Amino acid sequence: MSLQPTILAAAICAAFAPCVASAQSVTPAQSSTSTVTVSANPLGKEESMQILSPTKILSGSELRSKIGSSLGETLGSELGVSASGFGAGASRPIIRGLEGPRVKILQNGMTVADVSGLSNDHAVASETASSQQIEILRGPAALLYGSGAIGGLVNVVDGRIPLTLSKQLNGEFEVKYAGVNAEKGGSFFLDGSLNDIALHLDGNSRNTGDYKIPGNANVHGDGDIKGRLPNSFTHEHSLGFGASLIQSWGHIGASVQSMADRYGIPTEEMSFIDLDQTRFDLDAAVQRPFLAFDALTFKLGSTDYQHVEKLRDGTPATNFKNRTLETRTGLSHSNWQGWEGNIGVQTENSNFSALAAATGRADTVPVTRSVSNAVFLVEQKTFGSVALSAGARIENVQRQPKASFNLPERSFNLHSFSVGGLIPVIDGYAIVTSLSTAERAPTTEELYSKGPHESTLTFDIGNQHLQSEKSRNLELSMQKTVGLVRWKVNGFINQVDNYVFGEIDGLRVNEEGEHDVTGEFTQRYWKQAAATIRGGEAEIAYNQIGEGISIRAFADTSHGTLKQRGNLPLQAANRIGLDLGYRSGAWRNAVSVLHAQKQDRLASSETFVTPSFTKVDVNITYTHPYMNAQLTWFAQIKNLLNQDIRLATSVLKETVPQPMRGFICGVRANF
Repeated sequence: MSLQPTILAAAICAAFAPCVASAQSVTPAQSSTSTVTVSANPLGKEESMQILSPTKILSGSELRSKIGSSLGETLGSELGVSASGFGAGASRPIIRGLEGPRVKILQNGMTVADVSGLSNDHAVASETASSQQIEILRGPAALLYGSGAIGGLVNVVDGRIPLTLSKQLNGEFEVKYAGVNAEKGGSFFLDGSLNDIALHLDGNSRNTGDYKIPGNANVHGDGDIKGRLPNSFTHEHSLGFGASLIQSWGHIGASVQSMADRYGIPTEEMSFIDLDQTRFDLDAAVQRPFLAFDALTFKLGSTDYQHVEKLRDGTPATNFKNRTLETRTGLSHSNWQGWEGNIGVQTENSNFSALAAATGRADTVPVTRSVSNAVFLVEQKTFGSVALSAGARIENVQRQPKASFNLPERSFNLHSFSVGGLIPVIDGYAIVTSLSTAERAPTTEELYSKGPHESTLTFDIGNQHLQSEKSRNLELSMQKTVGLVRWKVNGFINQVDNYVFGEIDGLRVNEEGEHDVTGEFTQRYWKQAAATIRGGEAEIAYNQIGEGISIRAFADTSHGTLKQRGNLPLQAANRIGLDLGYRSGAWRNAVSVLHAQKQDRLASSETFVTPSFTKVDVNITYTHPYMNAQLTWFAQIKNLLNQDIRLATSVLKETVPQPMRGFICGVRANF
């Protein structure tokens, strides 16, 4: 223990070693921020102009320094966001205590259409290594993208369908190596053009072995797994191509991507998952199409997803498949009596199943067709200095199991509404408030599942009589958005009627669902109850853009309860964090400290209190010109204090710690 402060002090000194001169003063001009457009926002507003929801955008060097082996790992230290953490291969973001089907994952504004919302062991089928921007939307604005966004949404922007013509070939290449898991990774993207045709190519390859851990895998000291976590490997590869015709009237473009991901499940069964996805997208826009509309946009996404859960010896156990066709059509306008907004129609048609590999039986989830049709509207107007927004979405969702399974069809009519306002107090200070109500249809697996799930060792039993969830959310924020020092404070309360949850009763069963005290599966039933999630977030930052010293401090908390049933399971710990940085010429250096408190707000099915931890990361980069490119050399130390980190949001928190202290190095070329 006495060594930790010494190591921390040495790391801070190392990170700031290039700053041998005294810290220079920073002028307001140096701190001016560049305009970043929120791709997933229907109004196309900048980050600082959000009313309907607080927004975070990761891009540029900040994004590159945070990219991990999964989307959850990449975003897990953002304000109000934690990660589910099912080993290295599968980790989804959790937003304000809500996860799974309540957090929608988009790729370039369209649904990823994987099955990661079904279970924590399923990976998100959208890689971040070649992404150009990642957006986090929370609150009412996210509801306009579907009933699965009650908790919020994450939009991964990769620019695969280019929207501008590049006068010359430009792009990025990156290679890196990590010692803690012997990672060898590389990614790239290229943009160019031929006359009026814009072209894009991107790819990614990442291979890791089992990662090292600081002590015993089992937090109670049982077993002999030490030093390295078995079956925590990942192998991911992707390749994408896109092209667009760019004209004065607008554009039309298309892209295709192929992705393969193989990763281990770090449980005693030593199973693993083979994932494959092919995705096709179409994007078109016509400027000034008719009447007083500014633009007509159309997007189409077609996804063919499948993954196979395999036993230790490679024998296939369960085949998951999801084929989805989604369209989104919108009309935007900028000035109708002072109103600006977007009106549109969204459709989604999917076929999902999880069948036994050997027999083809619906041992997990039957073949089910889901059809969704929705209309949405969002409008905004300024009254003097006060900006008001309103949004609405009306949607019908149908679940249609294949007739041979003799299961009832279900239809849900969903209604979502929101209003929000930004009220300036004095120059640069404002109060932002929003009120929304949203509904979510139960997913296919929540309705119809009945069978074993090898990776989680649960025997899931759906409920055909589930009703739609209804969420009412109130949020109040205060913020300062100008000057070197900026801050914001958010408070929220979310009340959900008919909240769907899985209740584990402790009964052991075999793979047929029969009671067996030696059975490897535990029964899990899908039930409903009223739930309340409340919490808050605070952040203060100094000089996040300019040269010299930068500081950011933050804290977040959320607490969810089920009516007369106690706490929601897998709640995130209360957290505080501090980021210290220094920018001087070619050098960019940072130390990040994240402290998570002990998490003892346990659900009735939980017994393990997650201990507190302090995670310290160091990041050093040096950029210099080389020929016609800019080379950035980077070095990182993750978990500098070598803490035994257990995520309170992980199903495997008692047996799967996070990696030990690790060193990452690499080089990135931009041209």
